[in-house]
Order: sequence, then C-alpha cells, then structure tokens
Amino acid sequence: MRKPLIATLLASAFFSLQAQATDLLQVYKDALANDATFASARSALSAGQEKYVQGRSGLLPTIGLSGSDIRTNSTLQSDLPVPDRSVTSYSNSVSLSLSQPLFRWANWQQYEQGKLSVAISEAQFAQASQDLILRVAQAYFDVLASQDTLETLKAQKTAISEQLASAKRNFEVGTATITDTHEAQARYDLATAQELAAQSDLEVKKSALQQIIGKPAGALSTLKPAVKLASPDPVGINDWVSAAEKQNYGVTASELSVEIAKRTIQLNRAGHYPTVDLVASSGRSSSVAGASGSGVSKSNSIGIQWAVPIFSGFAVDSRVKEAIALEEKARNDLEANRRAAALGARQAYAGVTSGLAQVKAYEAAEISSQSALESNKLGYQVGVRINIDVLNAQQQLYTTRQNLAKARYDTILNGLRLKAAAGSLKEADLNEINTLLQQ
Repeated sequence: MRKPLIATLLASAFFSLQAQATDLLQVYKDALANDATFASARSALSAGQEKYVQGRSGLLPTIGLSGSDIRTNSTLQSDLPVPDRSVTSYSNSVSLSLSQPLFRWANWQQYEQGKLSVAISEAQFAQASQDLILRVAQAYFDVLASQDTLETLKAQKTAISEQLASAKRNFEVGTATITDTHEAQARYDLATAQELAAQSDLEVKKSALQQIIGKPAGALSTLKPAVKLASPDPVGINDWVSAAEKQNYGVTASELSVEIAKRTIQLNRAGHYPTVDLVASSGRSSSVAGASGSGVSKSNSIGIQWAVPIFSGFAVDSRVKEAIALEEKARNDLEANRRAAALGARQAYAGVTSGLAQVKAYEAAEISSQSALESNKLGYQVGVRINIDVLNAQQQLYTTRQNLAKARYDTILNGLRLKAAAGSLKEADLNEINTLLQQ
C-alpha cells in the first residue's frame, strides 16, 4: 500500500511543479544559456580579448631555431686514363637566433591598439547583454499582451452571445425587433473572427519567445492586478540624456574607435622612422669531406641592428592621409552615436511618462466603462436603451481593458529602454519587474 501512495505523492508534486508559471527572471536565465545571438556575442568577446596578446607580441623577443643536415655525392673526372672517383661529403649546422625590438614605433602603436580593441569588445558585449534583456522582456510581454487580447475577446464573445440570446428571446415574445438580433449576431461573428486572429497572433508571439530561450516557455506569470508602476529615477529628463551621451555602450565603443584611429595615424607615420633591434645568434656547423678530413666551427654574435627608411614610393604618405580621413570618419560616427543615444533616452523617457499618464487615464476609463455597461444593461431591461447601446458599451469596456494592459506593458518596456540608453540596464532591473508578476 505504501508504494502506490508514494507514487501518487510524487506524481502530484510533479504536476504541481509543471503547473507553476514561468516568471520573467527564469525566462531570462534560459535565454542566457540558449540564445544564439548572445552566444555569438560571448564568442566575439573571447576573440576580441586576444587582440591584447597579439599587440603585445610585437614588443617581445623573437627566438628561432634553424638547422640543416646535408649529404653530397660528387664525382671527380680526370683527363688521364684513370677511373673516375666518387667523393661523399656531409655537413650539418644548427643556429639559434634572437631578435628583441628596441625601437619600433609601429609595434608600440599596435600594442596600444590591442588594448583599445579589448575595451571595444567588452563594450560591445555589454551592449549585447543589454540587448538580450530588452529582447527577452519584449518577447515576454508580447506574449502577455497577446494572451490578454485573446482573453478579452473571449470574454467579449461570451457577453455578446448572452446579448444575442436575450435579443432572440425578446424578439420571440415581441418586445424587440429583428434588428436587435441581427446586430448582436453581426457583433458575435466579428468577435469570432477576431478571436481566431488573436489565437494565431499568440502562437506567433510564443514562437518568437521560444526562438530566444531555445524551448517552449509554457505558462507565463502575469502582472498583478492594479499594479503600480514607478516613475523614472532620477525624475529630470536632462539627467538621463546626459547619462546616455556619456555612458551609452555604443558611445563608449565609438570613443574607443576614435582612439584607435589616432593610433593608426601614428602607426602609419612610423613608416618614416628608423627601427633598432637587439640581435644575437649562436651557431654550430660541422662537415666531413671524404679523405680530406672534417671540421667543426662554432660562432656566437650579439649586436645592434638598425634600419632607416629612405623612400617607399609615397606609400607611407598615402597611408597617413588615409588614416587621417578615417579618424575624421570615426569622430563623425561618434557624434552620430552620441546623438542617437540622446534621442533614444528622450523617446524612452517620453514613453515612460506618457505611459504612466495613460495607465492612470485608462484605469479611470475602465471604472467609467464598467458603470456605463451596467447602466445600459439596466436601461435595456426597462426599455429605455436598445441592444446596440449595450453592445457598444461592452465594446468600450473590453477595448479599455485591452488598452490598459498594453499601456502597462509599454511603460515597463520603455523604462528598460531608458536605462539601456543610459548604459545602466542590468539583471537587477529584471528582478524589480519580476516582483510585479504573479503566478
């Protein structure tokens, strides 16, 4: 008896876990593990971090080992009537060389560029992390909005069906005309078509979320009823715009690109500068040449090697001019990205503030629409309102509820976009939103 009881308890626990809705934070963690775009950004960061090692290599010594082992057969021919004679000789050599740059301006600039390239990779990865948060939140609330639309249409369809049944009964007893029945039937057919479209849209939104997290999301946690949304902190728009112009990761990457462009100019000008290297080598060679004997020689050398470029067909000057033009381009790109970040902050801030006002207005409109519907239903029962009045009141109520839900979602998303524009969006911001959800 005990085994079936344990199995029943385990099964009930399993189904209770399965029935639990997935919240926003869990969806984000799934996206961290499974999103292909974020995985690509992570790999790009790992590749970008190698730029430092590659740039540093130009400042470190180069050591090489080379050698040879040669066997040579020679035939000696004589004009005298004597047989030709074959001679076999052997030689081998080993050489170890070292070259340490002492002054190579181009190598130093490449080293500095390597450090800047690593910083750019880190900024781009931080931007990708913020983009993942936005994409997850957008897909999550798109599903919730689509679910709300479908549920609203179902409720509206149920209400219309009740009104349709009432119109048919009143027509049968002669207290209403056939027009009321036709109007209710038309609204019912329209609601059915809208419900089918909403079901299709919900599947599309779920597929978009699945693409990010790599698996079906299942049931999602929804917003708590009458949830209160917070205003931006700080309150002033100028603070957000200033932060976006300085801290936005796109702006940061552009600033670093300008510095790399400056280093590129110096690197190309180094084509006119001399180079100085410390060189050292150690070698050993031996040879055996038939009966003539054998010998071994050893050599060690160390010294300074320098070179001064004289003329390269104006190639260096041309590359310098090209680098100067590219630096100007990088500066213009920086200004464009700075303006875009400021615009994004302004738009998101306006979205949050107007969204909060819309939520407040729709909440009041929902109460008014509910009262209007009840009044029209009562008026229809006593004969002072017609069927179309009740249908219009129902339509107004459900449209208001749908708009209220969308206004809340849009306000939350604009709050995330505002922080992303300012370069301050983090996982902790998702935790705060997650507290607004319910199972």
